[in-house]
Amino acid sequence: MGYTITEKIFSVHVNGKKVKAGDFVYAKVDLGLGNDVTAPIAIDQFYKLGAKKVYDNKKVVLVPDHFTPAKDIKSATQAKILRDFAKKQKIKHYYEIGRMGIEHALLPELGLVEPGKLIIGADSHTCTYGALGAFATGVGSTDLAACWATGSCWFKVPQTMKFVYKGKFKKWVCGKDLILFTIGKIGVDGALYKAMEFSGPVIEQLPVDDRFTMANMAIEAGGKSGIIAPDKITYNYVKAQTADRKIIDKKIKKWEQFLSDNDAQYEQVFDIDVSQIEPQVALPHLPSNSVSVNRVKNITIDQVVIGSCTNGRISDLRIAAKILKGKKVHPSVRCIIFPATQAIYLQAMKEGLLEIFVNANAVVSTPTCGPCLGGHMGILAKGERAIATTNRNFIGRMGHPESEVYLSSPAVAAASSVTGKIIHPDNV
Repeated sequence: MGYTITEKIFSVHVNGKKVKAGDFVYAKVDLGLGNDVTAPIAIDQFYKLGAKKVYDNKKVVLVPDHFTPAKDIKSATQAKILRDFAKKQKIKHYYEIGRMGIEHALLPELGLVEPGKLIIGADSHTCTYGALGAFATGVGSTDLAACWATGSCWFKVPQTMKFVYKGKFKKWVCGKDLILFTIGKIGVDGALYKAMEFSGPVIEQLPVDDRFTMANMAIEAGGKSGIIAPDKITYNYVKAQTADRKIIDKKIKKWEQFLSDNDAQYEQVFDIDVSQIEPQVALPHLPSNSVSVNRVKNITIDQVVIGSCTNGRISDLRIAAKILKGKKVHPSVRCIIFPATQAIYLQAMKEGLLEIFVNANAVVSTPTCGPCLGGHMGILAKGERAIATTNRNFIGRMGHPESEVYLSSPAVAAASSVTGKIIHPDNV
């Protein structure tokens, strides 16, 4: 019986011992990530363990991105805890305002994510990095502290569910629509503690930004991880983010060993025809409440959020700008756009996208998680309704518990900002 990509990655990280789904392992970790919400707890636990130095100052990543720029004294204090720890431990990968971005867009952009790596983060959307063929998953702050001290973490190797996407996209359909449709099909606990392996002819042609979006939202189906086998698109992206590209050329053969075997064992296999999928909208209050945008009738909105670790990349901003160019945001709507990193912000500026947004009466923010978690810079009041390209629409996720959040792609969100109600992009 063959091995899945997930089983192969774990085997490499337990000194080559062959492991299968269901095995409990103590595996070496390539990167351990924390942010301004979760890392202060990990830092406290790190010292309570009696640890003095992190196991490798090049394998610890700290990104204050959730409540930054600091919204109040408490959030400023949280960020300072990270800053002081990074200085004391000589952490190489510490990224603050001016150098930072939303963590799950920033790490791949910096070339820190490669196929075959095992990455943990005290943030549930760490699964984003599976888009590049890494096994990446969220953990608790105490597990992160133990990893910083020892370089390893315990895992139960997850069973894998395979999703095979075939067919041809309809206009405006993208990776966000695929993952919303998939979550709608299996439910928010449909992949509980499973690796979601995305494959098939559609995925093989899918741009890397869309792959990030799909892997990012594996957790919304309860997944332990989302993962896509590395291929030419992966290699080209990783090479572009790496200063010494010859190193990548040498690594490609090694990465090819991680492809799932033809006789690998899957818990379930789903075949999905994308030609039947329309642009999706997830209705309150679950990402699994996914329906075609054409079924959403006369839902007025107060706010639009375009960005986040899910859809704040340059391709997302280009789609939004294509729709907003020459138009105005509806006067009753606040449209807030969050480029996911400084580099994306700069690229959007060079391409004139920011000018399009400002001329359309949208506002553009520095990279931050901000409203996605109901933190700041876009909180909803009682009774308000938003459509967002973020990943969760739970009760109170973006503010008041009696507000509502609808999830969509950048195309649907941008179109809706113009009309003041949720609408298909073709209707703008």
